[in-house]
Amino acid sequence: MNTIIVYGSKYGFTKKCVDRLAKELHGKVDLQDLKNGTNITISEYDTIIIGGSIYAGRIQKEVTEFCTKNLEDLKDKNIGLFICGMQEGDAVETELTQNYNAELVKVAIARDYFGGEFNFEKMNFIEKFIVKKISKVTSSKTNLLTENIQRFAQAMNS
Repeated sequence: MNTIIVYGSKYGFTKKCVDRLAKELHGKVDLQDLKNGTNITISEYDTIIIGGSIYAGRIQKEVTEFCTKNLEDLKDKNIGLFICGMQEGDAVETELTQNYNAELVKVAIARDYFGGEFNFEKMNFIEKFIVKKISKVTSSKTNLLTENIQRFAQAMNS
């Protein structure tokens, strides 16, 4: 089984999740950060996993553009979708379904949330201000959900 994980990562948390996920998957796994290009030959892959981090309720533009551009080809593949962010509860499912095309959500083998991170060392002044004001967080915080990554990998390996 040939698998590719395509993703968008602003500060590196999503990349950490992708690296962990890749270790859990069977077969050959390629990784593609969509910020470094979107020229992917989809026909080379049986399984395509798409993920990105959520900022202000939206996934990275590169992820959305990749899904839109390749929608018809993606619907014929084994698809997995994930998001990373600091929301919890029902907000996570809402963000997942609002940030991916409904047709992809419908055919996805696995959909999940891998947690998130506020990394104050990498944020600019405005981002820190917004996080402090909205989330009431005043220092870096990480919430990596390894059990969700493992459960997602098991579903994709089945």
